This record gives sequence, C-alpha cells and structure tokens, in this order.
Amino acid sequence: MKKRLLFAVSLAAGLFTLMAQQPAPTADPYANNPAAGKQQFPLAAPAGKNSDAINTPLPGGVNTGKVEPGNWKYGPQATPPPNAKIWNPAKLKLMAGEKVTGGTFFSGSDPATYCAFANAGYDFIWMEMQHDQKDWNQVAKMWRTCPYAKAVPGVRVAYTDEREIQRAADAGAMVIVVPTVDTVEEAIEARNWAYFPPLGRRSNGGGQAFDGAMYGGVPGGYRATYNDNLVLIVMIETLEGVKNAAEIAKVPGITALFAASGDLGNFSGYAQGSPDYERLINVVHDAAIGAGKKLCGPFNWRDRPDFTCFQNGSETAAISRGVQAELGNLANTQGKVEVGPWVQAPPAPRR
Repeated sequence: MKKRLLFAVSLAAGLFTLMAQQPAPTADPYANNPAAGKQQFPLAAPAGKNSDAINTPLPGGVNTGKVEPGNWKYGPQATPPPNAKIWNPAKLKLMAGEKVTGGTFFSGSDPATYCAFANAGYDFIWMEMQHDQKDWNQVAKMWRTCPYAKAVPGVRVAYTDEREIQRAADAGAMVIVVPTVDTVEEAIEARNWAYFPPLGRRSNGGGQAFDGAMYGGVPGGYRATYNDNLVLIVMIETLEGVKNAAEIAKVPGITALFAASGDLGNFSGYAQGSPDYERLINVVHDAAIGAGKKLCGPFNWRDRPDFTCFQNGSETAAISRGVQAELGNLANTQGKVEVGPWVQAPPAPRR
C-alpha cells in the first residue's frame, strides 16, 4: 500500500514538474524569454561584414538562390498537425452544407447581455462594428466574458483594413464579415489581413485570442490551426461588386459571398422582387456556386435556393420577439390609465 502511495505521489510530482516546464499559452508574445543572454548564434552574419545573405543561402537551407517572396518554400513551423480536426462549430457546419445563423449584436455593450444573446441558439454572433459606435475594448471584454458560448464570436468590421481586421482576429473573432467589397484587389486585401502566412499576411503579434482562456489550448495550437478554422465572408453591396463577383469569389480563403439585400437596393435603386434587383442577387448567386463558395443573405431568405448562411435581427429585436412569444395573448395588455405619464396618446390624425 505504501509503495502504491509513494508511486502515486512521485507520478503526480513528475507531472507537476512537466507542466511547470511548459508555460501556458499567453496573449503576450513577449511574456517568456528564459534564454535571454544565454543563446548562441552560430549562423549569424560575421560582425562588421556583408554576408550577402540576399543571394547566398546558408548550409542546410531549403531555399536556394536569391530571396524572392514568390518563390519562397514555406517552412513547417506553423503547419497544422496531420488530420487536425476543425474546432470552430460554425466552420464545421458550413462545410457540411448546413444552414448557419448569425445574430446581430448591434447597440449593446454589456457582457451579460452579449453572453445571453450568444447562448440563445445562434451559430455565430455578428458583432456590428460598421454602423455602431462600440470600440474594440468593449468587444474584446464581451468575447472574453463567455468565450465558449454556443455562438462563435464573429464581427462585421467597418472596412478592408489591416488594423481593423487584425484587431478583430486578435480579440478572438472566428467569423469575419467585410462589407462593400467591390474588386478582386479589395477581396485579396481582406484575405491577407484575416489569415496568417502562407495564405495571408496577418501578423503574429499576440492578443487575447492566443491566451489559454480563449483559443491558446485548442488541439494542434491556435496559430497552426487558425487558417483552417476561420470563416471569412465578403459582402457584395454595389454594382461594381456585382460586376466583379465571379472573380471575387475565386479568391482563395474567402468562405462565402454575402448578397447584401438592403444595400443592393440602395445602390441599384430597385426594390426586392423587381426584375432588376433579383437579377443582381442572381449574379451573386452564380458567382458563389461557380467558385464553390457558400452564399449568405438575410434570415428571411432562409428558403431561397443555395443560401446557407444568414444574418438575423438585433439583440433588441430578439428581446422584443422573445417576450411576445413568452407572454402570448398577455403581451401588450397594459392597464389604460386616464392620468399621468402612461396615458396612451390618441392615434395621430390621418392627413
């Protein structure tokens, strides 16, 4: 019995030592530097001399000849492990061809409200950063309050921009929606800032997404598996975007095209249901299925052919609908007083 106890204690101590030697994933890429002042640099350029490294490879290197980005053979440092599984539920569901829903978190900033909304049944949350005044600190706080809610953290950024998209990704977004993409060049730029190399140009600068409390401990590692788990949706909203939709859809890394129901009416001057409007939607449809990409739209298009991802209403609309559904015939049956601030105003006269 004593031998078993001693073995168990010894095993636990060994495991504890091993865990202590492996620092937990952290949001700060500069948090651990135990080798400072101890490292040797046998392959470093000689002091005071031009090594001509731009033209001359080092012994044992994979890349030969001059350093050229277009010809560079990417190394295995951040390659996903063999047979790595998808850990983003929204990406997994989209890949299976199932219908994915996103709730729009529009004007709120309270983490408790966000967490309730994110656990209400959606597949991802469309955090609205194009048309609302929230800042990224508020968004990051909401996401880290309930990082594993049923709905995956997602966001519509304001525009195609390195700082905008990388802030979203570093804070934990796993669904990124980019509005008003008009050209292939804009689509490539959106892809570049959303993905790590070799597919994109996202910087490995840290952020709470890397922390063990968010995705730092995912199987295979966050950096190595992120590209395979991200959902990138670009919105086609203008006539220029429609014209270029087929080429935009072919950009590697784009998961889906979003046919912007409201703004395609705004930019075309035609209402949903009219032949000219419907023609534009069908062009986006053809572009997506032609490139093998998914097709997104508003929730009321959930029965439209080939559409499989949808933007739902806001958190305030959901609260209103939920209360009405819960109360049934008792909804909006308030007492009618004759005095005071709750006196119901008479209906406005018709003109």
